[in-house]
Amino acid sequence: MGNVESVVRFENVGLRYGAGPEVLHDITFALEPGSFHFLAGVSGAGKSSLLKLMYLGHRPTRGLISLFGRDIATMPHEEMPVLRRRIGVVFQDFRLVDHLSTLDNVALPLRVAGAPEEEVRDNVVEMVRWVGLADQLRARPHTLSGGQKQRAAIARAVINRPSLLLADEPTGNVDDKIAMRLLYLFEELNKLGTTIVIATHNEALIDRFNHPQLRLEGGVLTVPRPV
Repeated sequence: MGNVESVVRFENVGLRYGAGPEVLHDITFALEPGSFHFLAGVSGAGKSSLLKLMYLGHRPTRGLISLFGRDIATMPHEEMPVLRRRIGVVFQDFRLVDHLSTLDNVALPLRVAGAPEEEVRDNVVEMVRWVGLADQLRARPHTLSGGQKQRAAIARAVINRPSLLLADEPTGNVDDKIAMRLLYLFEELNKLGTTIVIATHNEALIDRFNHPQLRLEGGVLTVPRPV
């Protein structure tokens, strides 16, 4: 990998919840800037747990994790929010803010970053239109279908062009046509330099794209399948 600084690096990482057994064992890998990987494996293989470690939702039980060249174990607590803003996350349960419209949910990352309101609206309207929710700009989450919520969550995750995008089953609540459109959106973002990791158990979808895999089986990371 030469002198290229990894966006994500895991070294012998293990994770357990409380006093239970380890759910991830000796995970070691590195992601280079601008790479695109599928995180593959059946339900329960540990994909969501691995993503949580990558977006700082959990700390590892053992091993070393670095993000953007920074060791998270030694990073000052006050620097964590700045680091997190470089990471976009699409959660399985959407995590939209109930009292906000689609427009305002998608706009959250830009507003947190202090973007001018005119820029916020222009960018959000364009993104919401791209994911097929132009007629739902003012809708609240409780009026949206599961697929519409998923698309709103994806739009929010990518609106500020994060350095690292992590998506947990992002096509699980949409039909095949929308799934392909969303994958093409992720690819366009990747072409702009964003490092992408998409967790999915949809092998048919994985096979339609020429991207390497990180494959989890029983909490163990196996060698990526050749592309």
